Amino acid sequence: MSLTSAATLATLARTGPRRITDLAAVEGVTQPAMTALVRVMEESGLVERRGDASDKRITLVCLTEAGASYVRKRRQAGVHAFERLIGELTGDEVEALVAALPALQHLAELESQDREGPEQ
Repeated sequence: MSLTSAATLATLARTGPRRITDLAAVEGVTQPAMTALVRVMEESGLVERRGDASDKRITLVCLTEAGASYVRKRRQAGVHAFERLIGELTGDEVEALVAALPALQHLAELESQDREGPEQ
């Protein structure tokens, strides 16, 4: 799976259903590229398109259960990788990492705001 596909699935898991144009902007690709990507993910059963209940002209891309499961498994694999690596650190290094957690959390929040855009 491409990085853009994985990032798009993660965005949908984090923010819920989105328009293709919104996903393209968040992921930094063109609308035609996102349309093609969504088509491939749809054929793989990871996403589906649904009409927006509030505006029938709008089509939203939504995670399927298979897509949500993929995101969960990928996150869990990342957690396990970090657990293993942290286990190899010295006590002082672990303390330094713990002390840095608030700043790292703030960076993640800032990055998330940048990816979601000003309308969020």
